[in-house]
Amino acid sequence: MRQRNRIASLVSLFILTVGAVIMIIPFLWMISTAFKTSPELNVWPPTFIPNQFNFSNFAAVFQAAPFHLYFLNSLKMATFSAAAIVFTSMLAGYIFAKFRYFGLAFLFSIFLSTAIIPFEIYMIPLYLQMQQLDLLNKFMGMVMPYLVMSFGIFFMRQNIIQQIPDEIIESARVEGASEWRIFFQIVFPLMTAPISALSIFAFIEAWNSFVWPLLVVGDKSLFTMELGLAMFQSTFSIDMTVMSAGSVISIIPIMIVFIFLRKYIIQSVSMTGSK
Repeated sequence: MRQRNRIASLVSLFILTVGAVIMIIPFLWMISTAFKTSPELNVWPPTFIPNQFNFSNFAAVFQAAPFHLYFLNSLKMATFSAAAIVFTSMLAGYIFAKFRYFGLAFLFSIFLSTAIIPFEIYMIPLYLQMQQLDLLNKFMGMVMPYLVMSFGIFFMRQNIIQQIPDEIIESARVEGASEWRIFFQIVFPLMTAPISALSIFAFIEAWNSFVWPLLVVGDKSLFTMELGLAMFQSTFSIDMTVMSAGSVISIIPIMIVFIFLRKYIIQSVSMTGSK
């Protein structure tokens, strides 16, 4: 039996390793392309490691357009969205987890069901609403759909249910603490790991957004990194080397956020399944 379990573990490890390698190859290829010249990109058979590292592609990114401004716009949008999603998800998750009102479970089901609705279905009605609110071609109109996340509400609700006993909440209420004080001084400090994990998910979603900013923003001063990278694509050709260099630059904030908060993601996932 022990030998069989060991073989099964080795097989699982092999399959996971192969899957990880397959998933990381496109990422490594993008980095390799960012350092190649255009002639080397078209040679056959293709080279994985550049024969001569070309750092001018990164300079060309900022020469083609004000990418420093696009970078700041993406950072501003992603940070604002992540902060808003953490707050709204924590608040809604706390209510759905620790309050008992008639119809609250049904309301939570409605929130949860919105997660399966594709964005393309309600994109046009949302655009018309932004038009009525005079938010087109403005920062708030661009970030508005990224202030609430149904998955974030579900994620925080499950973590609050599993990690915060009802006795703690009831004891605070008996001592005369208000609901806002309980929320900020008890619930928030105990949810450090889930908050960090949700912050990464929300940051990445807002940072990678393309269709909605493309739809509501026409002023190039409001362009994000994703919209800026599309400028390297013309009708008949794509400058893959410079685009790859821009893509490498665009993933730096995501990598930094993940490196600093990765332990909280692992901790949050472990706690979520430990009940």
